[in-house]
Amino acid sequence: MKKKKIIRSTTVPQSLTAFCNGLLKELSQEYEVVAISSPGEALEMVAEREGVRVIAVPMERHISLMKDLRSLFKMWKVLRREKPDLIHAMTPKAGLISMLAGWLARVPRRVHTFTGLVWPTSTGLKRRILMGTDWLTCACATHVIPEGEGVKGDLLSHHITRKPIKVLGYGNVRGIDMTHYDPALFEAHGHDGFTFVFVGRIVRDKGINELVAAFDRLHREHGDVKLVLVGKREDDLDPITPETLERIDRGEGIIAVGGQSDVRQFYIDADALVFPSYREGFPNVVIEAGAMGLPSIVTDINGSREIIIEGQNGVIVPPRDVEALYQAMKRFVENPAQMAEMAAQARSLIASRFEQGYVRKCLYDFYHEITN
Repeated sequence: MKKKKIIRSTTVPQSLTAFCNGLLKELSQEYEVVAISSPGEALEMVAEREGVRVIAVPMERHISLMKDLRSLFKMWKVLRREKPDLIHAMTPKAGLISMLAGWLARVPRRVHTFTGLVWPTSTGLKRRILMGTDWLTCACATHVIPEGEGVKGDLLSHHITRKPIKVLGYGNVRGIDMTHYDPALFEAHGHDGFTFVFVGRIVRDKGINELVAAFDRLHREHGDVKLVLVGKREDDLDPITPETLERIDRGEGIIAVGGQSDVRQFYIDADALVFPSYREGFPNVVIEAGAMGLPSIVTDINGSREIIIEGQNGVIVPPRDVEALYQAMKRFVENPAQMAEMAAQARSLIASRFEQGYVRKCLYDFYHEITN
C-alpha cells in the first residue's frame, strides 16, 4: 500500500533540527516524509540525519514583499509537483508561505503550528501587519495547532481565527528527552551561596533589565548569591539598557558565560532558574530546567504559566515587575525547606506532561485522525 505523503516546512533548516530532531525519521516509518526549508548546509544535514528527502525553498524571516512572492511561487510549484496529502508548517514565514501555497495548490490538509505570537507585544502598524499575516495563515489552513492554551486564547480572543483549534497534549510541540536531561548524569560543582541561572538571549524582551535590577538589590543583602547568564547578546535587535550592561560587566555576583551548545551543567550547578521573559510561545528552557530538577521563577505569560504550577515546581510573577521578581528571588534564597520541596517535584511534573514520547504520540494520533 502506498504511503501517504507528509511535508514538514520551516523557514530555516535550523528550525527543523530544533523541532523535528528524530521526528522525521520516526514519521518516515509510516509516511513518505519530505522536509522543506531555506537552502544551506544545515538542510543537507537534516536529510542525512533523518533519512528523508529535502527540498530547498528560499524564505526570508522578515517581511520582504518581492522575495516573499518569489518564495510563494516556488512553494506553489513544489506542492503542485509533489501532491502531498498533508503539509505541516512551523515558524511564522514558513506558515504563511506554506498555507497560502497549499491552498492555491489544493493540498487537502494544511496544518500550521503557532509556537508563539509576536504581535501581542508589538504596537502600531507593525502589530496590525503581524496580526494580518497570522489571520491569512489561519484562513488558508485547514487545521491550526496552538502551542499551549495561552496562544490558543490569544488567537481566539483577537479574532485571528474562528476555526476550531486544538492544543495537542499539554501544549509543548517538541517534548523533552528525559534520558538526555537527567541530573544523574552530572556532578554538581557546588558553592556556599545560592545560584540563580538564566538561559536565553540576553535581550530586553527576556526581562534582563528587570532581572539584573532585582538581583543587584538582592546581592546587596546576600553577598554570596550568584546569577549566571547563559546566552548571547543581540545588541542590534533588542538591546538591554546601558545601565544593565554596566552592572553585568561589573561582575558583582553576575557571571555572563555567553551562548553555550550544552547548558545541562549550568542547570546542575544552579539552585533555581529565573526566566522573566515578556513573551513566549512555550519556553523549552523552563521544561529543561525542571527536567534537571530545578524549580523556576517565571513570569505570568503564555507557556511559562502552563509549565509552572504555583508553589509546586516554582512561582509565577508579573512581567516587567522588578519588585515582584526581587521578592520571589529573596523568597527562594531565604526558604531552603520550601525550595527543597519544589525541587523534589520538578522533574516528575515535567516527565508527566512533556516527556518526548508522549508529545510525539499526541502528534501521531492527530495525523492519523486527519488523514484516515
